[in-house]
This record gives sequence, C-alpha cells and structure tokens, in this order.
Amino acid sequence: MTITSINTADAKDKFADLVNRVIHHREQIILTRRGKEVAAIIPYEDLLLLLETRNKIDLDDAMNAMQEARNQGTITLDALKEEIVG
Repeated sequence: MTITSINTADAKDKFADLVNRVIHHREQIILTRRGKEVAAIIPYEDLLLLLETRNKIDLDDAMNAMQEARNQGTITLDALKEEIVG
C-alpha cells in the first residue's frame, strides 16, 4: 500500500485523481498544510477498520473501569467534588 503526501492547495486541483487512486489502488493520501500533516484520504474499508478498532478499545476501557469500580468501590459526586476542591 502506497502512502503519498500532498499539500492541500495541490490536492484541491487533483482531488478527483486522488480519490480514484485511493479507490482503485488503495493508496493512502496524507494532506499537509504549511508542512504539517492535517488530514488523510483513505479507502472506506480502512475507515471501517479504524472505527471498529476504536469501538473495541472504548469497550475494553469501559469494562476495565467497571471492574475497577467493583474492586475499589465508588464514591458519591459530592465526595469527589470535596476530594478535588478540598
């Protein structure tokens, strides 16, 4: 899989070509502005994989938080405010 970097000004003029490269060659395009990476054009399937991965990580984090609450107990919101503020 090829990864190409292009600035946003040039990408504007070549947008249709860039999208075709992503669709037909599964190329990943990194968009830059003033030398800084700011966005990407990727195949839709790659986006779905990223979202699925993020959802799994979020679920794992939630399950870990629930387990921690079971193991360590919980406190009320008022107690948390008191703990933070002092």
